[in-house]
Amino acid sequence: MTKFFPLVLCLFLFACDNNKKDEAATPAAAETAAAPVELADAKYIEIGKAGLNALSANEIPKWMESYADNALYRWNNGDSLAGKPAISEYWSKSRNESIDSISFANDIWLPVKVNTPVNEFQAPGVWLLGWYQVTAKYKTGRTMTQWIHTDIHFDANDKIDITIQYLDRVPINAAMMAK
Repeated sequence: MTKFFPLVLCLFLFACDNNKKDEAATPAAAETAAAPVELADAKYIEIGKAGLNALSANEIPKWMESYADNALYRWNNGDSLAGKPAISEYWSKSRNESIDSISFANDIWLPVKVNTPVNEFQAPGVWLLGWYQVTAKYKTGRTMTQWIHTDIHFDANDKIDITIQYLDRVPINAAMMAK
């Protein structure tokens, strides 16, 4: 999450910077020019919430309906999955072999549309930023609770094509160890 904070700060600052206007721009041009970043449609929040509900209910095929075939799923430690089948297989295996139950609480969502990327790593388009508390009970009998941050990017068809998840592996690894 620490690595992501500068991006969130940049997004917030660019979205809120209404004082710097091009002095040569006409009022009509200023009204029609898109901000570098703006709030996106709340429908993306519903997609995020529905995904967490499906994952919690172990309905992986339902959750995967919102993913594009060429989706990428990345974690902050550098691990990644490429393609909808790989993501589905990973989460199906995790939910059926490692995780007894998983729940999400205290969720916060922010849908943003990046009109003008500030660097080559920032994809333009709609991003859904999500923060939530996760509690997972593992087949080992141990439980893990932590806050997780997830960035979700949508393609032109409103399908998820990039997911980046920021979490701490230490409590997960500890919970997966037999008592």
